[in-house]
Amino acid sequence: MSKAVKRLFDIIASASGLIVLSPVFLVLIYLIRKNLGSPVFFIRERPGKDGKPFKMVKFRSMRDALDSDGIPLPDSERLT
Repeated sequence: MSKAVKRLFDIIASASGLIVLSPVFLVLIYLIRKNLGSPVFFIRERPGKDGKPFKMVKFRSMRDALDSDGIPLPDSERLT
């Protein structure tokens, strides 16, 4: 399969997946915003192909919980 055909297939499959899953994403956004507040997304820069960095975006799943001294609680206590 040529690179152009593979690229076209990847774009069509990704767009279709986003369209099909968009109602689920909207519900998740609402629930995260209601229970954890803002921001809804967790964004980090990661190394990609050939070391070129890219931004990874995922739904937030941890609270910003702090102890009495202002130090973040352990991950196990911040998970939702």
